[in-house]
Amino acid sequence: MNVSEIQVDGYERVVAGSEPESGYRGIIAVHSTVLGPGTGGTRFWNYASQDEALRDALRLARGMTYKSSLAGMPLGGGKSVILGDNRTKDREKIFRAHGRLVETLKGKYIAAEDVGTSPADIEIVSRETRHVGGLAGKSGDPSPVTARGVFHAMRAAAKYRWGSDRLSGKTVAIQGLGHVGYTLAEHLRDAGANLIVSDVDDEKVNRAVEKLGATRVSSSEIFAVTADIFAPCALGAILNDQTIPQLRVQIVVGAANNQLLDERHGDLLKKRNILYAPDYAANAGGIISFGIECLHWDREFMLTKVDAIYDTLLHIFEIAEREGVATNVAADRLAEERLQQHAQAAD
Repeated sequence: MNVSEIQVDGYERVVAGSEPESGYRGIIAVHSTVLGPGTGGTRFWNYASQDEALRDALRLARGMTYKSSLAGMPLGGGKSVILGDNRTKDREKIFRAHGRLVETLKGKYIAAEDVGTSPADIEIVSRETRHVGGLAGKSGDPSPVTARGVFHAMRAAAKYRWGSDRLSGKTVAIQGLGHVGYTLAEHLRDAGANLIVSDVDDEKVNRAVEKLGATRVSSSEIFAVTADIFAPCALGAILNDQTIPQLRVQIVVGAANNQLLDERHGDLLKKRNILYAPDYAANAGGIISFGIECLHWDREFMLTKVDAIYDTLLHIFEIAEREGVATNVAADRLAEERLQQHAQAAD
């Protein structure tokens, strides 16, 4: 394993690893361990370049720090990415190599599943390092819990915008029908919402149409549909100068990480009077589910913490209104305040 250090201001540790014999290329970014070990998923994606992969890892790791802070978890922020085709059949050698890279950080980073990976892949990682989370039989796949949290975040946004958290009769446009997006769609269907969906995978769209009564649109059309709520549940950076002007919704709440291409896009949503639920506050269910493993919570208690995402979002919306700032700025301030309080208490 060839391992190199990458110096990045504001990050505790960033490493890149490569292993020609297995074809492995990966990056691990640890943003902060103020609250605990840097914890975050492993994303397996066909990045256009090493620089693009690094940018994604850095943004995701920072988001995990803030996510854990808002969720009250004793965990820091980290993320890892694997460069390549996540449809590969050679998963054993790729994920064992990734485990060896994780092991070089000696517990400073704990790996879990993310886009392009699964608990089964993390089981393979665990053969090379014990610094993993989300294993089957423990906290397991966090996707259903993440979807539950996003659903409650959506209810909170509805309460703040419309005075009622009932979603019956509301139209929700969902971009991305992976594990989280589809489960969220099920929650919304059960709540009486109308669904408009898109995904790059036609089979996933067909399933939502047949099982949930959803209306399909193309991936390029999803931004411009007339709906009450837009739920981005695919990859990040999809709220930008091109897409925000197209939105015909009053609320944006989704499961995707790093939804804003740039921090200023939170201001752009505010100017358009679109209520934005900051992604790392809304999608914190996954990291909260890790409490089963790291804090030995029972499942019922863990779910009460996930459901409290509702109250966290209402608090963020109130801060934003009181201080006259975009909701993403309000969420950052709240997360940073909690990090500072912890650091001061530790001194």
